[in-house]
Amino acid sequence: MRTAVISHPHCRKHKMIDDHPECPERLDAITDRLLASGVDVGLTHLQAPKAEREHYLLAHDEALVKHVENTLPTEGLANLDGDTWLCPDSFKAIERAVGAGLLAVDEILADKLDAAFCSVRPPGHHANKNSSSGFCVFNNLAIAVKYAQSKGVKRIAIVDFDVHHGNGTQDIFIDDENVLLCSLFQYPFYPNTAVKNNSHIVNSPLPIASNGDDLKEVFTGQWLPKLKAFKPELLFISAGFDAHLEDDMASLKFVEDDYIWLTEQLCGVAKEGGCKGVISYLEGGYALSALGRSAVAHVKTLVDFIE
Repeated sequence: MRTAVISHPHCRKHKMIDDHPECPERLDAITDRLLASGVDVGLTHLQAPKAEREHYLLAHDEALVKHVENTLPTEGLANLDGDTWLCPDSFKAIERAVGAGLLAVDEILADKLDAAFCSVRPPGHHANKNSSSGFCVFNNLAIAVKYAQSKGVKRIAIVDFDVHHGNGTQDIFIDDENVLLCSLFQYPFYPNTAVKNNSHIVNSPLPIASNGDDLKEVFTGQWLPKLKAFKPELLFISAGFDAHLEDDMASLKFVEDDYIWLTEQLCGVAKEGGCKGVISYLEGGYALSALGRSAVAHVKTLVDFIE
């Protein structure tokens, strides 16, 4: 079993205001679907370790880490950025959400795994070097990428298919030519930040109501040539499932088959290019049934294709 799901019960401890869409039940929806589908028996299940302060500083300024630490309440909720809150136990979730990616890097570099899905929360791709935003406290995936670089990995690709622009990831790696970022998202839409393209940042904004055919055009026309030429040693995925037809947080029309197709293509690129492994991080996805079905379809494709 060379594909793992990495999570931790503490990721449920992070809670925000009542009826907030980024809720602990998101992880339950994925876990329940994994069990019901039978996919879990073909997986390695690992518990995410605690990340340390030094890990957050790989991708974030000291000022941001201090701000999060100082904002953590002793009771009730504290507003971190306008749509992200902290509760007294939030840091227990944050350190495991970051730690999941660190473990995934270690396991792949030790040749114990080929792929890992980090089923954790809070998500991360809106957090940039000096600010938290959009339900994201620290940028879990960016920290894991920086950690992999510290272990000697030279070329790393990131694919972000969340319905919202991964502005934090873009900003952290905008000047790092050793990281290729390919990102699709509904546009114009939250977070309404600048879309910056260069030789290694490939943003693919999609208009409202775009569907799987549009996804395929983006991948084959814009991403595939870049990924093949880049030949990443590690492939990271910001796996947001909020572009699903049933998710009313946005207005794209992806379905499970689209996530399966894209995962197959990414795994194909990884295998053909001699990539050491694939690390996927849960980002968005707020319609619980659609989230569970889509995430499990993604994970099952990792299992079937990689192995």
